[in-house]
Amino acid sequence: METKHIKHLYRRIGFGILPEDLKKLSKKSKKDIVNALFKASKTATVLEIDTSKIKALAEDSISSGSRLDAETRRMIQKLSRKKQVDLNNAWVDRLANTDQVLREKMTLFWANHFVCKDNNIVYIQQFNNTLRANALGNFESFVNAVSKEAAMTKYLNTKQNKKQKPNENFARELMELFTLGVGHYTETDIKESARAFTGYSHDIEGNFVFKKRQHDNGLKTFMGKTGDFSGQAIVNIILSKKACATYICTKVYRYFVNDNINEAHVNQMADVFYKDYNIEALMKFTLMSDWFYDDVNIGSKIKSPIEFIVGIKTLVPVTFKRKKQLLIMQRLLGQTLLDPPNVAGWKGGKNWIDSNTITLRLKLPALILNSGYISNAPVGTSEEKMALKKLQTEKRNNKRFQAVINWSHFEEQFKNVTMEAMTSHILACELNKGTKAYIASLEKASKQEYCIQLMSLPEYQMC
Repeated sequence: METKHIKHLYRRIGFGILPEDLKKLSKKSKKDIVNALFKASKTATVLEIDTSKIKALAEDSISSGSRLDAETRRMIQKLSRKKQVDLNNAWVDRLANTDQVLREKMTLFWANHFVCKDNNIVYIQQFNNTLRANALGNFESFVNAVSKEAAMTKYLNTKQNKKQKPNENFARELMELFTLGVGHYTETDIKESARAFTGYSHDIEGNFVFKKRQHDNGLKTFMGKTGDFSGQAIVNIILSKKACATYICTKVYRYFVNDNINEAHVNQMADVFYKDYNIEALMKFTLMSDWFYDDVNIGSKIKSPIEFIVGIKTLVPVTFKRKKQLLIMQRLLGQTLLDPPNVAGWKGGKNWIDSNTITLRLKLPALILNSGYISNAPVGTSEEKMALKKLQTEKRNNKRFQAVINWSHFEEQFKNVTMEAMTSHILACELNKGTKAYIASLEKASKQEYCIQLMSLPEYQMC
């Protein structure tokens, strides 16, 4: 397999590849490399932080036979806010340091598909691991698992969906965002399917609870079929429509291949996926397809903020001593893990870049790797815009990075890589004449310095 194709593969299913790993794979076939990725991601490793204090508060309420009082709720929410910082950092570290790279990248993808957030860290963590466990499994089982998650039943109001007063939020988003897309269902389908999901709830620990007395057992007419449908039956009917397979494959193509959709390729993917909704089979077909490695797809996508940050950590391992600084970076760049903007998630593509974020992106590698400054002013404010112009000099609103940079690991990885080869290893897209001339004019005092210079180019924003 060509080295440029290996690098492309690892940029898309991960966050880049180090020279030593690339050397080991360069003599292997595409089939062997792709199969090894799936083998490494065969099982899911739970991502878990310590939530024992929060669970203890909930258990105390259970043992006393009472509901959570207002004070206990406030305590749980306060602890959850702190723990959310820990989970965010743990997730970023997992993305940068895992052998299950494909499963973790798929988890990141599904987090912006089955969009959900909550103020209880126990529910958030549980939902995150449900995404991870099902990331390469059966899509029907995945949808049903998500529908029963405590965080989702709260986020889309399924808990309030009762026989006497149906709530349509989850039913609507199930079809509009999670399975079919706009135009493949009616308002009547939403109302009827909402009835099927009545009774979905959870206990205080986050376990799924089906409340029979709140469930509507009456006949429902959904997409031309009539019956006493359950929530799972509704999901089954939805997946019987090939439009569902096409919708999911379009999102997979846009995320892993190219923002510009090639309908012929998506249709090929949908033919594979529609057979049994096996996510692993879909991804294996995609990664084995010759068109995945077409030049038009290489270096064609703008990195998401998380891809940008984790990509830096992959090349040069960085550990932030102050966990909130990682959140500040994400917030300024426009993507904070565990805190999506709305149920539709992040739009991605060109939406990742504006006049503020591109300024920060170009400066951030030097700021991180040279222990510079970064603004923690709120996003979108005049303070932020001012801070972005003074990232290296502002002292009142900025805080200095406290990070451990593992340059020795970088030097070990790149010791046999020439400066010229570093360019093609770190940058995904072809350089224009102007950029080539600029790079040639740079003083390359060391590989460390040159690495930072390459990361500070507009071309580094692409993958």
